Amino acid sequence: MSDAFSVIGKRLPRIDALSKATGEAVYTTDINLPHMLHGKILRSPHPHARILDIDTSRAERFPGVKGVITWKDIGSDKKRSFYGAIQPDEYPFAVDKVRFIGDEVAAVAAVTEECATEALKLIRVSYEPLPAVFDPEEAMKPGAPQLHEHAERNISWRLYQDLGDVDEGFRQADYVREDRFVTGLQCHAPLEPHAAVAQANQDGSLTLWASTQRPFAVSWDLAEALGVAPSRIRVIKPHVGGGFGGKMETSAVEFSAVYLARQTHRPVKVVLTREEEFLIGRRRHASTFHIKTGVKRDGTITARDCRSIFNGGAYNSLGIVAVYLSALFLNIPYRVPNIRYEALRVYTNNTPCGAMRGFGSPQTYFAVETQLDMIAEELGIDPAELRIRNGLAAGEVAANQMKIRSTGFAQSITSATELTGWHEKRKRPKAGQGIGIGCNAFVSGPRLRRLPRHTDAHAFSATLMRAHSDGNVTLLTGSADIGQGSDSILAQIAAEELGIPYEQVLVVAGDTEIAPLDYGTYGSRVTMMAGNATRSAAADLKKKILLAVAERLEVNQEDLHIRNGFVGLKDSPEVSIPFSDAVLLCQKKLGGMPAIGEGFFNPEDEGVLDIKALTERGVGNYSPAYSFGTHVTEAEVDPDTGQVEIRKITNAHDCGTPINPMAVEGQLQGSIVMGHAYTLGEEVRLDEGLMLNPNFLEYSMPTSLDACPIEIKLVDVHDPAGPFGAKEAGEGPIAPTAPAIGNAIHHATGVWVTELPIDPERLLQEMERKVTSHSPDEEEKA
Repeated sequence: MSDAFSVIGKRLPRIDALSKATGEAVYTTDINLPHMLHGKILRSPHPHARILDIDTSRAERFPGVKGVITWKDIGSDKKRSFYGAIQPDEYPFAVDKVRFIGDEVAAVAAVTEECATEALKLIRVSYEPLPAVFDPEEAMKPGAPQLHEHAERNISWRLYQDLGDVDEGFRQADYVREDRFVTGLQCHAPLEPHAAVAQANQDGSLTLWASTQRPFAVSWDLAEALGVAPSRIRVIKPHVGGGFGGKMETSAVEFSAVYLARQTHRPVKVVLTREEEFLIGRRRHASTFHIKTGVKRDGTITARDCRSIFNGGAYNSLGIVAVYLSALFLNIPYRVPNIRYEALRVYTNNTPCGAMRGFGSPQTYFAVETQLDMIAEELGIDPAELRIRNGLAAGEVAANQMKIRSTGFAQSITSATELTGWHEKRKRPKAGQGIGIGCNAFVSGPRLRRLPRHTDAHAFSATLMRAHSDGNVTLLTGSADIGQGSDSILAQIAAEELGIPYEQVLVVAGDTEIAPLDYGTYGSRVTMMAGNATRSAAADLKKKILLAVAERLEVNQEDLHIRNGFVGLKDSPEVSIPFSDAVLLCQKKLGGMPAIGEGFFNPEDEGVLDIKALTERGVGNYSPAYSFGTHVTEAEVDPDTGQVEIRKITNAHDCGTPINPMAVEGQLQGSIVMGHAYTLGEEVRLDEGLMLNPNFLEYSMPTSLDACPIEIKLVDVHDPAGPFGAKEAGEGPIAPTAPAIGNAIHHATGVWVTELPIDPERLLQEMERKVTSHSPDEEEKA
């Protein structure tokens, strides 16, 4: 990293650290307005049923109740879809039938939460139970219960990708292997559940405070539902207590708060209980992957053929994008010239699945990376070396047209293996101990819009900056900091470009009325998109300030620079003025108008991707840049109990040039811990669509005491598209965690586990099966 940077690359604390540590930070759940009512939502007890009648009269008469709504109160012209990327299929409240346990049927606003809860019990809903289906394989069979009329065989989405010549690729292979991999569900479980506070204003406009990852998208969805202009709906995102993808969509929480506020003419607050968050929050898709790979004797991949089935639950949610992304991740980080892939997302009467950290990558890489180790063992090639041989290089284009402009993939493997003593531990493992590897690549924000048509006129991200005469600068952004620290990263980028101290940048974010448009937090896009927009705005502001100073000093603008809060001559540092004085000069030059910088970012010159080509064939350069990384996991297995102890995970991650190494490390650690839990502990236990463990006591999430030791190595490879060379660091590292753990378990036990989560019972069964298959009696029979 260049020593020329004064702020970039520094381990600086977050700008919101003090307010969060002291409890001063305000979350949506903390907001209380005068005369505010409390809303509660009535949910279906059936996984599949026709709604015959809804009687709310008793609830309406209950003391303290001020409003009750069902789909009938929205208006018949509002019987339309509001949820579901690409193919909408969900109503704010169930219209004709319910499709999963927890489906929204009605909502109540009352003077207290307790009153609203009691009133829900008085609503009478007449249901006609219908046959339900919970397994995607069963859902596709002839005669299976039909969830949606538009979906033949209950297939909500199909992607088919056929790149190169797959059959010829397999003919060229010296070794071909086929395997099946299964992954389970995972819940987001944010510390702050979904929450919204709505206020209907006298002029017909609405103000909504929401725990969301995409405030502008919420305003668009609500505007469409209410039939008003988006500018009439102000969405404010306070601090967010975690999202992980689960707060990307407008949900019944926001719809209920808004409809009830309009009906009652009073502010309404709706907050999910912890049980509701578990029961109805969007989940990570359960999946099945059948994957066939052909390689040469030296391990060079010649072809891959894959078929996957995703259990989508009752509605599309954002699951269609997960299907596409699974295809994307089959193409990177390895050079696979011939790929055939069919992916099916299937409707079932389970809770809908949507976006979750890593979004399609954990399932895909569990299959790919585990099978690569299987192939390496069969060919007698070191697993790390096999990966290096097949890694895409900078300048290459993947089979699906993704452009690799920078990569530290090989360096990540080398770094992780050197840090762990890989080669020695692979050759001489201790009893019960093993070491495994897993790799991945990830996107740095999508080059596509999945939003209303009128947003096509906007940049992917925009920033406004205003310099104050006291030397501080206010940064206005529509991007959403949901706990990952992106506001602080934007402040560092602005401070570096302007040449002022980090502490002088004040960030105002997540308010649709005052901030420029931003598409939100998803796909690891904020540093790339909002970061580039912020640097552009800072450069625009700096240019105006330097021009004013140059005229005053009678020098060329090119001879000036800003360093450490002073504007001066490059060749004569002693000739300088404070940044605050420079701002005053700029304001005078502008006739007293404020000094403002404007910036925006649209990735590349290729324009917006064709979403139809992406989601149906998986072809196109999805992102401006791609990150790369490697996990090496050291594990110990108790042969008597099947208990797995992760002794250490070493992660080497190519994040481009890190803006704040401490912040990057925090994101990597959080992603790894989530992947660790996904692999060994978290399991959604279901009984005909009902979650049996909807609480922190029984849903096994690791605490800080359970987290394994983690060592991080940042691979600094400058990326030309990123702000100051930065790219993704928030999601990618969750993906290789499962295969790295599974491969370490195999090294320790000789057992391949191809289903997640890897619980002790499953591992013991596999170990017993291995012993049985190698018993003398079995060998004699063979």
